[in-house]
Amino acid sequence: MGTYYLWTVGCQMNVADSERLAAHLETLGYQPTPTPERADLVVVNSCVVRQHAEDRVANKLHALRPAKADHLGQTIALMGCMVGPRTEELRQRFPHVDLFLRPQAYEPLLALARERAPGDGCAPGELALPSNGPTAFVPIIHGCDNFCTFCIVPYRRGRELSRPISEVVREVEGLVAQGAREVTLLGQKVDSYGLDLGDGADLADLLAALNSMARLERIRFLTSFPLGITDKLVEAVAGLDKVCEHINIPVQSGDDGVLQAMHRGYTVEQYLDRVRRIRAGILGVTLSTDVIAGFCGETEAQFQRTLDLLAEVQFDKVHVAAYSVRPGTIAARTMADDVPLEVKRERLQRVEELQEGIAREKNAQLLGAELEVLVEGRQDGRWEGRTRTNKLVHIPGGPLDLKGELVTVRVTATSPWSLQGGLVAAG
Repeated sequence: MGTYYLWTVGCQMNVADSERLAAHLETLGYQPTPTPERADLVVVNSCVVRQHAEDRVANKLHALRPAKADHLGQTIALMGCMVGPRTEELRQRFPHVDLFLRPQAYEPLLALARERAPGDGCAPGELALPSNGPTAFVPIIHGCDNFCTFCIVPYRRGRELSRPISEVVREVEGLVAQGAREVTLLGQKVDSYGLDLGDGADLADLLAALNSMARLERIRFLTSFPLGITDKLVEAVAGLDKVCEHINIPVQSGDDGVLQAMHRGYTVEQYLDRVRRIRAGILGVTLSTDVIAGFCGETEAQFQRTLDLLAEVQFDKVHVAAYSVRPGTIAARTMADDVPLEVKRERLQRVEELQEGIAREKNAQLLGAELEVLVEGRQDGRWEGRTRTNKLVHIPGGPLDLKGELVTVRVTATSPWSLQGGLVAAG
């Protein structure tokens, strides 16, 4: 029986890719191992959206070299967004790596695995369903057509390609049969779902198709592009009882000039109009966003407009990163990375400090509230899960096994990052 070790960094799409690969390997008889030293197959699923992520991947690959020298016959594969159309540079940097696989193109690894440990498994191209607990990620659209100047994704994951509704429904049915109670529908630009299929179906229609599924309790989706959030989609989130009241809507900058340089395709006012429509249409909705600090040419005044937007909108969560040049992108080819690193870091810190205060106040308003929580697992002696609005909740451990349960929790303490509470007795 073979063993595999799988290391993943990056977005939820990468997590979903890794879960599928693991499921395929396990249908072939391979078992996971917690350390690479004992693995017959070692897979690093990479991300290059930020320099920090790429550095982590490179460090991981270098660290794997001694283990391979001590394990005759071990195969190391690098997959994901670090693998572009030209791999010769990667082969020179990491000569101990055997396979280089572009995102979702892991069939060569599966073919090798079948040769070494032949079993029933899945046929090439057939879907293997991961069973990792009460929550699951389901990619519904691959790639992106936007070509934002800072982004490498279209060059690594290709153009937008949606999966038919029937195919997604079958996958979710399989996941639910294995115990999933919540699914998150994934796409780099998830609200573009269906536009390339030519049958008129869109994300709202997919949500409606999944909403009637027995034993499925919750549906989420991310990541949304601001102009893709239509009134129809807002109405679907508001009207479908299993669709959670949380939307991730990246803004990236609060300045029109920076947004234009990023090729984002909307103005600040258009973005704020979408926020107003969402909040007017969905009762109790929470919002998260993404921000890039220190993009090419960003002035202090332009950055201040981003802070002003964050203060105005009052997001529940903000993901912020300092801009880093991604080779091959439009910005790398045509723009100067002229904001000093220390300025980027200082701006990032200011965003984090502002958002910490906002989140502290918003979460404090939930003190004493009774909230529905889907328990995802246990960590450090406490159960943890999320509310429908994507708030992380910690629950004291006890004799009951709560994993996968929908429970009611009364909030007893809050922080900017999470809530704490106790179970409310049923009945």
